[in-house]
Amino acid sequence: MNIIIIEDEKPAARRLSRLLNDLGVAVSTMLHSVEESILWFQNNEHPDLIFLDIQLSDGLSFEIFETIEIKSAIIFTTAYDEYALQAFKLNSIDYLLKPIDDEELGVAVKKYKDLKPEPEKLALNFEDIKKLLVNPLEREYKKRFTARVGQHLKIVNGEEVECFYSENKGTYAATSDGRNYLLDITLENLENELEPKTFFRVSRKFYVNINHIKDIVSYTNSRLQIKVNRYNEQEIIVSREKVKDFKLWLE
Repeated sequence: MNIIIIEDEKPAARRLSRLLNDLGVAVSTMLHSVEESILWFQNNEHPDLIFLDIQLSDGLSFEIFETIEIKSAIIFTTAYDEYALQAFKLNSIDYLLKPIDDEELGVAVKKYKDLKPEPEKLALNFEDIKKLLVNPLEREYKKRFTARVGQHLKIVNGEEVECFYSENKGTYAATSDGRNYLLDITLENLENELEPKTFFRVSRKFYVNINHIKDIVSYTNSRLQIKVNRYNEQEIIVSREKVKDFKLWLE
């Protein structure tokens, strides 16, 4: 099986390659830009499977496919967890949210092997995906959450939540009045419930609300630390893999 990775963040590409190697799958090539990828595809046999990041340093990776006809299978590796997921599901073997989980990666590779897709069935509608990235599907996002407080149910308004976080297998909402409420939902299930312009998943443990961020400071290993108005029980750290997309989200 011939596999390549297209990813502009070289540490993330190397990590993905190591994870694949642990699964007994070798990566033949790693590409890091639209321009480099186009040149490579023009001069090399196309692979069976591409692990494809969407936002590259010199543009969207879809520009590669506007220039070169490629019929390789694709597994998206993306930080766009709230965007275009329907298109990803319809137009690819799978999609993996950054930072990539090794178990999820194993499932995606097995899915590819089980499907054994035929080249003529791999045509992707990149125009539809691009439209969804620019104009995400209009939908109603969750504005209120319920938390059990003793024998009572507490209504928690989303605009009051400084951050959502996980702790001891529970998911909590930390609110602007300094309270922490245990919710009956997981962070993973929150992914499709939160307004993406307001909330961003900075790590596996935290979602932050942009309206409650009071400071962002440099942290070790090229990471960032976020400080919100009231919650201070744990450090909120933007994982290194998320820093680039976090900065884009801020803008």
